[in-house]
Amino acid sequence: MRGEITKQTSMLSLRTPADRVPSDHPLRRVKDLADGALAALSSTFDAMYSKVGRPSIPPERLLKGMLLMALYSVRSERLLCEQLDYNLLFRWFLDMEMEEPSPDHSTFSANRDRLLEHEVAGRFFAAVVEQARKSKLMSDEHFSVDGTLIDAWASLKSFRPKSEGKQKPPDDPGNPTVNFHGEKRSNETHESKTDPEALLARKGNAREARLSYSANALMENRNGLLVDLVVEPADGFAERRSALIMLARLKERRPGRVTLGADKGYDVASFVAGCRELGVTPHVAQTSDSRRRSAVDGRTAHHPGYAISQRARKRIEEVFGWMKTIGGFRRTRHRGRARTQLSAHIVGAAYNLLRMARLRPA
Repeated sequence: MRGEITKQTSMLSLRTPADRVPSDHPLRRVKDLADGALAALSSTFDAMYSKVGRPSIPPERLLKGMLLMALYSVRSERLLCEQLDYNLLFRWFLDMEMEEPSPDHSTFSANRDRLLEHEVAGRFFAAVVEQARKSKLMSDEHFSVDGTLIDAWASLKSFRPKSEGKQKPPDDPGNPTVNFHGEKRSNETHESKTDPEALLARKGNAREARLSYSANALMENRNGLLVDLVVEPADGFAERRSALIMLARLKERRPGRVTLGADKGYDVASFVAGCRELGVTPHVAQTSDSRRRSAVDGRTAHHPGYAISQRARKRIEEVFGWMKTIGGFRRTRHRGRARTQLSAHIVGAAYNLLRMARLRPA
């Protein structure tokens, strides 16, 4: 018998968004972990807002909304708020009722400065890392480090001479005609007029130069979880500089001896010496170029743990791959290093939460 579509809708429903989410949905475990990390930040949230006045959107909802954007590759905050009108899964994750109106997309922009002032994203990322450490999912001895370039939210047409004065209005304000023929451009003489902190950089020889930031990650080798994330200007020295910063933070929590796997870009005498000063054994890939000598001696390279670190360090590329494809961090959505760092912490926390949900027993 052919079924028919009922034209009359029900007047009353006793179902909640949680009833529509399957009990075995993977986002349920991610939500439990995220709520646990956010509960640890309650005192920080109290300090962010005044005790009087009109209630604002809960900061927990803002952060979990950013997590959804990373987990489900949502392109923009405007699109996220649009989906909250009809996506019950998203509403349940943000603890929203059926009749509750979705927030305006400008809410994220209006509260971003407050999140930056109190370093909420960094604290949230640290709370997620602490959860993984307490669950015995992280190694305390073996780590890897690497860096990648993140495209800035700025066009090469905005890369103009620093001494350039006010120009006449362009023929097309949205996409002006620019001729760089015969002009030598460098970070010493030019800067982006839309994002001055972005620098012209390229990942290797025969690659095009782009306005970029350097995103650098410290990963533990047991399960490939992120321990720290630092966004630096892409000046060519950011990877080694940020690696020492992250190692110094690590040694404050872990005073014992640790190993660090890295590629041959870190095979520099100053970096290897900096690692040894911090009590870190540098399992850095040796330079095969005959023009300069490797800073890693044979005693370190012939140790069995050195080969293990060289195999394990490659997993950090999987982290960058997820952050750029699924997490939408191939190109930052914001201008400025501080806002890019905020996005890195949110995407990094999303990656850790997803890994932890799969690794922890049911």
